[in-house]
Amino acid sequence: MNCAGCKQKECYKGKDCTEIAEEVKAAYKGDDLKSLKVATSIESRYYMKKTRIEELILYAEEMGYKKLGVAFCIGLQKEAEIICDVLSQHFDVSSVCCKVCGIDKSQFELECLHKVEDAETETEVEAMCNPIGQAKILNEEKTDLNIILGLCIGHDILFTKYSDAPVTTLAVKDRVLAHNPLGAIYSAYYLKKI
Repeated sequence: MNCAGCKQKECYKGKDCTEIAEEVKAAYKGDDLKSLKVATSIESRYYMKKTRIEELILYAEEMGYKKLGVAFCIGLQKEAEIICDVLSQHFDVSSVCCKVCGIDKSQFELECLHKVEDAETETEVEAMCNPIGQAKILNEEKTDLNIILGLCIGHDILFTKYSDAPVTTLAVKDRVLAHNPLGAIYSAYYLKKI
């Protein structure tokens, strides 16, 4: 497959160039069909009218979700607090920071960037990001939907792998472009670099 390189996009007009349409249609049932219907109705009704946060609230409400989880990067603490306050107006919300459990990077021989002094032991430590721990905690909280807020590349993958609840991403980590990775392809300067 090379859909990105296809200039015709005949699928947009109903052509099945894969010959798997019937097989795929059969897969849409139960909660998957409900999710598809809810997502499609939000797109249809609110196209260019709602922000991603508003769409998230609508989606979760229409899916009947009661408890949401937010797995966030410590670097987005302020944003996490605001988003959790907004979501808490509609849902029961649990949040978990990437440094949860305070496991020192030396436990897994991980590269360090910013060591700090541990007040109890007076040794230098750097807590690792802990996406499996984040997922485990939200699994124990029995969340209906988990939201990723700025987890690092790879950490987001591990979190998604270990989450019992479905996962959506509200923001991705991009330290250079203010968490807007598409900025690299919208800027001729960055595009030349990559």
